[in-house]
Amino acid sequence: MHNLLRKQIILLIVIFLFAARSFAQTEIYRAEHDDVPYYFGATFGYNSSSLKAIKSPKFLQSDSVLVALPGNSGGVSIGLLATGRLSDHWQIRFNPQVIIGSARYIDYTLDSATANGEPINQRRIMPTMIVSFPLHFKFNSDRIDNFRVYLLGGVKYDIIFSSNATSTNLGNEIRFKPYDFGIEGGIGFNFFFPFFTLSPEIKFSNGLTNILERDAAVKYSSVFDKIQTRMIMFSLHFEY
Repeated sequence: MHNLLRKQIILLIVIFLFAARSFAQTEIYRAEHDDVPYYFGATFGYNSSSLKAIKSPKFLQSDSVLVALPGNSGGVSIGLLATGRLSDHWQIRFNPQVIIGSARYIDYTLDSATANGEPINQRRIMPTMIVSFPLHFKFNSDRIDNFRVYLLGGVKYDIIFSSNATSTNLGNEIRFKPYDFGIEGGIGFNFFFPFFTLSPEIKFSNGLTNILERDAAVKYSSVFDKIQTRMIMFSLHFEY
């Protein structure tokens, strides 16, 4: 899965670079844009999210849970964009977003034999909506006609709204904390048009918080010692 995603990302970057060559124009659009102190925009995106799980020692001792494997899922996002100029090449950007449809799930294999003696496979799905507050620093390359490349990096704080983030009546379900903090980095491309700038961007996000609300009495939770978030995001920014 991750190897396929890496190949797709490399292919997208190559496509953008070839598009940049064909996008070169004799007429320079929005030549004054780099001199404005700040500007705004809108963001639309797609993401692939996953969970990085570290097993607890109890997992090796457990005779009821044989396998516990987090999976990948996709979601969409919409947000706002505010960018401020720091220097000729440096900018600071605030990009709050709402991320929906990014359900988290974990597949379990339980040693609870069925009538034919086979283990039971179960999937625990946690529907999730995230309100994310990323703050990034951007380094812009020199502009080539109506094209430019930029790198970005920064931090994010997420508020997580899921079906089990705050509930205390979950029975045997796994539970996550309602917040996350992490670091982000990526690469983007500016395509300048007469009235706006289109900026496709690929970004990698690593959560630093252990979002697991571990409960030793819950078998689905006790097999993990730590769970952290991972996300790859493809975004289209429309900047005005």
